[in-house]
Amino acid sequence: MDSLKQRLEELRQIIRRHDEWYYVHNRSEISDAEYDKIFRDLQDLEQQFPDLVSVDSPTQRVGGAPLPQFQKIQHEFPLLSLDSEMTEDSVRTFDERVRRELDQAHVDYSAEPKFDGLSIELTYDQGVFVRGATRGDGTIGEDVTHNLRTIRTLPLKLKEDTGFPSHLVVRGEVFIKLHDFHQLNQRLTEAGEDTFANPRNAASGALRQLDPQVTAKRSLTLTCYDFMNEGEEKPAVHFDAVSSLESWGLPIPLLRQHCPSIKEALDFHREMAEQRDSLPYEIDGVVIKVNRFEWQAQLGEKSRSPRWAIAYKFPARKELTTVRAIAVSVGRTGALTPIAMLDPVDIGGVTVSRASLHNMEEVARKDVRVGDTVKVERAGDVIPDIVERVEVAGEQRTDPFVPPDQCPVCQSHTIQEGPVLYCAGQTVCSAQLKGSLEHYVSKGAMNIDGLGKQTIAQFVDEGLVKDLADLYVLTKEQLLELEGFAEKSATQLVEGLEKSKQAALPRFLIGLGIRHVGTHTAKVLAQQYGSLGNIQKASKSELQAIHEIGPEIAASVESFFQEDRNLQVIQRMQDLGVHVEEIEVVAESSQKPFIGKSFVLTGTLEGMSREEAKEKIETLGGRVMSSVSKKTDYAVAGADAGSKLEKAQSLNVKVLNESEFRALLSENSPSPL
Repeated sequence: MDSLKQRLEELRQIIRRHDEWYYVHNRSEISDAEYDKIFRDLQDLEQQFPDLVSVDSPTQRVGGAPLPQFQKIQHEFPLLSLDSEMTEDSVRTFDERVRRELDQAHVDYSAEPKFDGLSIELTYDQGVFVRGATRGDGTIGEDVTHNLRTIRTLPLKLKEDTGFPSHLVVRGEVFIKLHDFHQLNQRLTEAGEDTFANPRNAASGALRQLDPQVTAKRSLTLTCYDFMNEGEEKPAVHFDAVSSLESWGLPIPLLRQHCPSIKEALDFHREMAEQRDSLPYEIDGVVIKVNRFEWQAQLGEKSRSPRWAIAYKFPARKELTTVRAIAVSVGRTGALTPIAMLDPVDIGGVTVSRASLHNMEEVARKDVRVGDTVKVERAGDVIPDIVERVEVAGEQRTDPFVPPDQCPVCQSHTIQEGPVLYCAGQTVCSAQLKGSLEHYVSKGAMNIDGLGKQTIAQFVDEGLVKDLADLYVLTKEQLLELEGFAEKSATQLVEGLEKSKQAALPRFLIGLGIRHVGTHTAKVLAQQYGSLGNIQKASKSELQAIHEIGPEIAASVESFFQEDRNLQVIQRMQDLGVHVEEIEVVAESSQKPFIGKSFVLTGTLEGMSREEAKEKIETLGGRVMSSVSKKTDYAVAGADAGSKLEKAQSLNVKVLNESEFRALLSENSPSPL
């Protein structure tokens, strides 16, 4: 048995060595046929003796069933973002601050390319890869261990006898090389699927696949740029720490440099800018780090970024091309975005044929018209953007672009809000439909269980639901024909829809998705008008006369109910049995003594929940805010009140305990609590 274990380990070591040469160093010591034979020998032995299969074996890179979802992982050390700089002067200012705060005449730096990929954290125990996570919010990321195992440049086991720590936390970047990116998009195009806009999106999408076997086909690669261990096992400087990673078998940036001063770091940035178009992968700048860890610790960190490192970004790539048409795209929120359709132009290795003009005011400001010559850049090297129109001698310009007064998708009328043009047909517009349905059934609106994003997408894609009213036409028989529905789930959904037909007025208003009408505004409208019919007839001037209803909300409400298609959908919902309950109209003067008063709730109230307290305050006309300011009228402090109480006291805001709060409610309520 010992000889068998030894043979298995020999085969694994041989494969690991050849994987490193091929995937990291781009060199081959043996032919593909020889490699395949060694790999098959290992597979055969492991199949005969499954108890001897190790988690770090090369055969374990791909396999396992798709995951139901990604688990959350708390990082051992925060994954901070980097502050970005765009000019040499700002980098020199950074250096001046660093030297001043360290009281040093000279500071050396480590400089390396800023890869355009996805930040990850890798964990090794006893030299074996055990866990990997995305950056997430910097504190908590997603567990993508199974997907990371499929990346050939990631060693599942570190090189033996190289002095690696028993527990190692490594920072790195997952990305996709340009050749592999273009091949991936070609395969997707041939399969009739949507392509990726850029390599970064491709890498992110591949790493977050629930099925590791899909990830394995995406040709991801990896580079490592730091390890987070502290103590004697870590070198004194960053440049040497990265060299340690390489000695342990981890891939590191091949193009990096130790810089005795900021001058050398700036020179390195210029070199990388010259080389970027010839590199086999995308970089969007250079990361400059104070080299000594002792000095890094002395400089410290801000809330989200270190004070000892910056990303010196490259200028956006720009090219000239011609505008052939201006189309209008409708987003999930109903915003209409003008899109310039361009003569295809290559910008940094990516063919660009369309660019966003952002909003209607931007089109007018830049005066972009069909037939114009324009300068296009990949803003942040990702999103194509028209920088400006370029005048051409003797050109005959076309008429200025005219914003549409109808939605190009559903022909509902449009409404201008600041620089943005919106479609007013929230209930019927197919471009907004999935988002509108998700909002309508959500917990804060109609609270219909069993209707998640996937189910709603299925209803829309199958053509079963074309507007909000169609929800109430669905039958159990239709649901049972769809994937994912069984007798119980279909019955529960139909019952949930039936139950929702008795709709509270504020919830129904929220569910309609009228822009700017959230929970509080819906309650204000309901209490002011009492019925849906009254709200439908309210004019903009009448709405604006209500306390807490400003011109933007008033215009949005009026516009929504002036759109015939919205009214038709609401009427159809009512014809299908939806009954929107009326409520008693409360006079503001006598029954709303808290109008204009703001409250902040902190701690735990024993006699009522926070939601109940909020409802009582809002019923009396007050508003509940999330944070304390000088404008706060009352801070209600329950048990275990925290920083909000301290801030209220420091600002001399009146603080009420629970009994005082109840007394205030009783004094101002029309009926006993």
